[in-house]
Amino acid sequence: MLEKTFKLKSNGTDVKTEIIAGVTTFMAMAYILAVNPSILSASGMNPQAVLMATALSACIGTLCMAFLANYPFALAPGLGLNAYFAYTVCGSMGYSWQFALFAVFIEGLVFIVLSVTPVREAIFNAIPIQLKKGVSVGIGLFVAFIGLQNGKIVVNSDSTLVTLVSFKNGFSTTGIWALLTIIGLLLISILHIKKVKGAILIGIFATWILGIIFELTGIYTPDAAAGFYSTIPSSFADFDFASLEETFGACFSASAFEHFSAIDFIVIMFAFLFVDVFDTLGTLIGCADKADMLDKDGKLPRIRPALLADAVATSVGAILGTSTTTTFVESSSGVSAGGRTGLASVVTGLLFLVSLVLSPLFISIPGFATAPALIFVGFLMMGAITGIDLSDPTESIPAFLSLLIMPLVYSISDGICIGVISYVIINVCAGKAKKVNPLMYVLAVLFVLKYALL
Repeated sequence: MLEKTFKLKSNGTDVKTEIIAGVTTFMAMAYILAVNPSILSASGMNPQAVLMATALSACIGTLCMAFLANYPFALAPGLGLNAYFAYTVCGSMGYSWQFALFAVFIEGLVFIVLSVTPVREAIFNAIPIQLKKGVSVGIGLFVAFIGLQNGKIVVNSDSTLVTLVSFKNGFSTTGIWALLTIIGLLLISILHIKKVKGAILIGIFATWILGIIFELTGIYTPDAAAGFYSTIPSSFADFDFASLEETFGACFSASAFEHFSAIDFIVIMFAFLFVDVFDTLGTLIGCADKADMLDKDGKLPRIRPALLADAVATSVGAILGTSTTTTFVESSSGVSAGGRTGLASVVTGLLFLVSLVLSPLFISIPGFATAPALIFVGFLMMGAITGIDLSDPTESIPAFLSLLIMPLVYSISDGICIGVISYVIINVCAGKAKKVNPLMYVLAVLFVLKYALL
């Protein structure tokens, strides 16, 4: 049955590999169960309700990806869009979280329309293969940068914005956190070199166990106020689901339409839509390229159902009570572990469902355990850089700008925007306007207007 549904043999994989990949992706994404409630609670939402909505939307979206598109990609409420939801729409603009959820719901419906029509597929196929390679590398750098930050190896700096953590005054809590991240990274690297299957997953668990030992022996001291939580689960299960009633269907409540402004609503909805569309496209490009799923023309087979799964998840997530649900870049960790089919996504989706009950356990997975996985995945995704033809600057310069922007401005969609704009301008000025897909001109104009007006 599994073979018939997911075509494991034709995709060069097996059940064991897919299960390991699915668990690996979940472990790399589990932090969203803690982070999303923390961010959205700033809008006045119940954190426990948001946690349940996060887990359910991730489960539903990931299962849609599995059965509609048969890809090993997982979905969950996206970072960045949740911050826009909480701090801009509900913060500086003063709208209710119910209003914001309604905007997300409508955005998802527009997304569905774009997904069942050729529009989004045409956008994906219009992006040149060299630029797609740049996007793939850029996402790798972006993921690695997230890992370096989560692992406290890279910290804030007033003079240089970011800098390496300092160990000169001994090992503080931050230093121990960074040390555990480094140990985990070295462990994953060595296991990978030794060709041990499931190296990333083993590294996550081993680093977590080492962190528990450090805490029990007093080497690592939790400091919740500073964001350093205990590595030891306070409990293993929670069967109280009543709080979900507070957010379920709230996007249709009267509170969503109090002080309703049509102009503000359109701007907010399109802001959600824009970032969602191009974050998703970028993530699909990067993960698919890493898994060698793109064909010789740089197109992704079955892209329409993959995009549809993402769109459906967004509207379903809004009904449940969370911000935009999107394909997660951490899916690349499962791809790197060998995931090639929707079976890996089924495993990830079911783990998100299980996390409803075992949320205290999954929330206790420390950042220093998942950070090494993200850094290592960044290394693995660097392989796409060999596909960029540096002898042709009209192709390689836009690819370079795209991969450079993503980690530096913390945005996949901005990386794609800069790549597309520079590609069109450079090729037109170089006398190669005819090779540019007409849709690229349209996108370039839209992106320029986006920076000028939004």
